[in-house]
Amino acid sequence: MAKRDYHVVPNGERGGWDVRREGSDRSSGHFERKSDAMDRGRELARERRTELVEHGRNGRIQDSDSYGNDPNPPRDRKH
Repeated sequence: MAKRDYHVVPNGERGGWDVRREGSDRSSGHFERKSDAMDRGRELARERRTELVEHGRNGRIQDSDSYGNDPNPPRDRKH
């Protein structure tokens, strides 16, 4: 089964932020504020037990959080 993580990415055409699932043609939601997009992405990732990947305005990955069954969880202390 392919990994289908959620990504919070900037929308270059409409402005604001999109929540997109890997392999999807359409976004799962469009938001004016990044914090709103992150909240929705976190909700979707928890429901489907996947990972949420946060991107910056430049498109580069800033952070990621796993909400699935990770056999080797990282030892980070950020959350």
